[in-house]
Amino acid sequence: MLRILKKVTSILTSRLVIIGLLILIQLIWFFMLIFSLTQYGSWITVSFTVLSIVIELYLISKDGNPSYKILWILFIGVLPLMGGLLYLLFGDKRPSRRMRRLLYHGKQMMGEQPSSKNILEQMPVRTAELGQYVENCGFLMYQHSQTTYYALGEEMFPQLLEDLRRAEHYIFMEYFIVSEGVMWDSIKAILKEKAASGVEVRFVYDDLGCIGCLPKNLRKELTAAGVQVLAFNPFRPALSAVMNNRNHRKITVIDGYIAYTGGLNLADEYINQKKRFGHWKDTAVRVYGEAVYGFTLMTLELWNAFHKTEDNSEMYQPHRWHPEPFPSDGFVQPYCNSPFDNETFAEDIYLDLLSQAKRYVYIFTPYLAIDDEMQHALCRTAKRGVDVRIVTPGIPDKRLVYSLTRSYYEQLIRAGVKIYEYTPGFIHAKSYLVDDIVGVVGTINMDYRSLYLHMECAAMMVQSHALQELKLDCILTMKKSRLVTLQDCKSHRRHRLWNAILRTLSPLL
Repeated sequence: MLRILKKVTSILTSRLVIIGLLILIQLIWFFMLIFSLTQYGSWITVSFTVLSIVIELYLISKDGNPSYKILWILFIGVLPLMGGLLYLLFGDKRPSRRMRRLLYHGKQMMGEQPSSKNILEQMPVRTAELGQYVENCGFLMYQHSQTTYYALGEEMFPQLLEDLRRAEHYIFMEYFIVSEGVMWDSIKAILKEKAASGVEVRFVYDDLGCIGCLPKNLRKELTAAGVQVLAFNPFRPALSAVMNNRNHRKITVIDGYIAYTGGLNLADEYINQKKRFGHWKDTAVRVYGEAVYGFTLMTLELWNAFHKTEDNSEMYQPHRWHPEPFPSDGFVQPYCNSPFDNETFAEDIYLDLLSQAKRYVYIFTPYLAIDDEMQHALCRTAKRGVDVRIVTPGIPDKRLVYSLTRSYYEQLIRAGVKIYEYTPGFIHAKSYLVDDIVGVVGTINMDYRSLYLHMECAAMMVQSHALQELKLDCILTMKKSRLVTLQDCKSHRRHRLWNAILRTLSPLL
């Protein structure tokens, strides 16, 4: 009984619950204020209604994701008195001016980067066009680099530890989730040891992503050991839309010429040391060579947005601590997606990959909460004879999102898309592979949050041997998975109304 009371007390006094209650109190106060104002006369009611109509007209005319606009138009229609005011407070998905200004400052500190036109000219025309688009958005293509693909987190983890132990000059890390256990304890010990020996160690974690699982006094412990720590976008008891904008990136940079990215956070389920939702399948890539500089710039830009430093990008060039030439294995283009830029960047890359496919597209995604444009692109690609295959979880981590994912199956299957559910458990990997030529491995899910609200990152690989490893993993994973049929979709039809509601609410899930 005492143990139960301690657990309940711990939950009730947790930061998440306390902040949640404070936000709830603010919401209640807001609704009471609106209700009180409407008692002063009909002109108040008319004014609020007119405001809601103006907001709806504004939503219809503005650019943006249709699913997000439909959600707000319906919400304002249901609550015409306060819907417009709520949109002004929470509806605009653009981040706060302060956050946008800070991140712009961090980017400006890095200066202009050279063109990779000569590299793009060596690639297939269609892929080079995509590479040019990505470069025009600020991310170069690199040649003198190698990539290693890891089909499981437990395969990547020993190599990551070895590379961290060998670090001599600096370690930069960014992660969405950090949780106590074998994985984090091993990494933390190395970070503290390296910082004590004079290695520059910077560690960034997302405050909301880590809430409830962040080790107690982590920041204090790391800072005392000499590790520089940044909590991105601290979760505060304030009604603010900027709380939606999280740093979902997973990046490790070591001495400027080794980098890791992929779906793995720093928690034991990602390396199957802890059982959650069956077998946890996640993937990662290790980048070695000049392409690491793309990830280095991402971490420097974020860090310099919130810290006044003397950083100069020249200090972190790959050849500064590795003067020897790097071997070449195809081409690598690291990139990141951000809600702080006016660009639907990550989704545009996925759409472009679908449009250039001639033989096949293999996709891993834990969440298939797609908008109309992505759905039509998948169907159109399959209908023109391309073998489109998508692997989703067999055991979900979020029931609502799982139901939403399954609601898209029937239309996709009828168009010729093959959908597999990963029978052993949960697949958290995020990847695209097209025609043995180009592939993407990173943190970017196929849902609204990843594509529009979160900071994300990925490595696009062209004509790399790692693509063959990714292809083999796709084939083996599909063999372990169950092919979904139209017959399976019959059970989903009984929930069409519920599915329609979920699709409407998908930007919130």
